Amino acid sequence: MPTTHILLIDDHAMFRSGLRMVLNEHLPEAKVFEAGSLSEVTQNTPERIDVVLLDIHLQGLNGLDGIALIKRRWPRIPVIVLSSEDGPETVRDALARGAAHFISKADTADKIIDLLNRVLLGEYATTKPQPYDGDEALITPQHLTARQCEVLDLLCQGMSNKLIARQLALSENTVRGHVQAILGFLHVSSRSEAVFAARQRGLIG
Repeated sequence: MPTTHILLIDDHAMFRSGLRMVLNEHLPEAKVFEAGSLSEVTQNTPERIDVVLLDIHLQGLNGLDGIALIKRRWPRIPVIVLSSEDGPETVRDALARGAAHFISKADTADKIIDLLNRVLLGEYATTKPQPYDGDEALITPQHLTARQCEVLDLLCQGMSNKLIARQLALSENTVRGHVQAILGFLHVSSRSEAVFAARQRGLIG
């Protein structure tokens, strides 16, 4: 079986180390190359890469802007954006810029490996972004991500989307997407109902 070359770009060394261990365990034939920034990619990576795992928040050029740079170097290689900032607007932006798929860092290792295998088989290489309505919940999640838990906590403190965005250094559209996902998860239609439901389920103190 030919060796799979995976490029992991993330500025957190501990996360890279943990994910590399997962990749080595589940894909023993794979060779993992690491980079802490996109500038490192241009200096130290090999000519052959089969798939890129890319974080958004990097030192220097961010991951979303860097998709084009990666595509220039490896035009046919799928890029999977892997980030803790997983609001609908961010997901659609990544896909619109040419990412093959987007997955949250809050997802399980098995889900990340499953997606990686599917992308390597070409199943997600033609994913297309859909029109985005910032006021519409795109999905009903099976669990809340770490970021959504942060948003829920601030929402329960009575903060508006604007204040939550300022507190977490996110855009208001991203916060709105998180709030809509939270409402869907809790099966409620308003912020006050979300607070009540979250307290009933022990999600907040």
